[in-house]
Amino acid sequence: MLLDSIRTHINSLSKSEKKVAATILANPQLALAENLTALAKNAEVSEPTVIRFCRAIGYEGWHDFKLKLAQSLALALPGADETLAQDDLAADLVNKICSRSINTLLDLRNHLNPDAIQLALEVLARANKIEFYGQGTSGIVANDAQHKFFRSGVPTVAYSDPHIHSIAASLLKAGDCVVAISQRGGNAALLRSIQLARKGGADIIVLGPSGTPLAELATVLVPIDLSFNIDPYTPISARLAHLVVIDILAVGLALRRGPEFRKKMQNAQKSLQKFDMQFDSFFR
Repeated sequence: MLLDSIRTHINSLSKSEKKVAATILANPQLALAENLTALAKNAEVSEPTVIRFCRAIGYEGWHDFKLKLAQSLALALPGADETLAQDDLAADLVNKICSRSINTLLDLRNHLNPDAIQLALEVLARANKIEFYGQGTSGIVANDAQHKFFRSGVPTVAYSDPHIHSIAASLLKAGDCVVAISQRGGNAALLRSIQLARKGGADIIVLGPSGTPLAELATVLVPIDLSFNIDPYTPISARLAHLVVIDILAVGLALRRGPEFRKKMQNAQKSLQKFDMQFDSFFR
């Protein structure tokens, strides 16, 4: 939800902007019903401060922010309590985990920037080589991305070891592309590798939160702004959002390859099916 994005950015806001954030988070429905003057009064700040807050978290102004807030609140599953408890029954887990995942994807669909996706596809389409970097949970996403993108006909590789992607990054040059995947955007080792890749002239696509050190290094930023808290299960939803963005980029790149590439993909799929049939018959 948009509220998660506010929580993600709150530490980067000024003291006055944090007052606006706190007021909205305390009662988002009331903030939606208020006009700019009323919200500023409740937050005990000036109207320009509210506008600066909106721009600080990625919106053009108050009206743009208010529209997105309305959409976000409307899309959230009504009455869905996603808080996990030790005494939850299996039925509770099904409802809560599914609700969390659904809300994450609805929020992603509502806020994912199509222009950023388009720019990322243009960079990927002209790349001589694509490398995916990620660590921890993001390393799993990087490996999934390599599995999907290697079929595009462009050499691809995924690295989750910081020493390895540091060496690989230092060997990149103009025409190469790195897709940096991060849930927080501040990992020191990943930042160092991306700096090395940029120094060599490689393009950088960042899939991660805006307003972070990693985002500042991007040739193209695809913002994925999700909240992080003490709940150890939050990465489940975060990983899901990143995987969906990878799917969007992989499919978009495949479609750009045209009908001849599609024919090659179909032939490869037929060969795989034939291999599976032969393998099965061998063990009968």
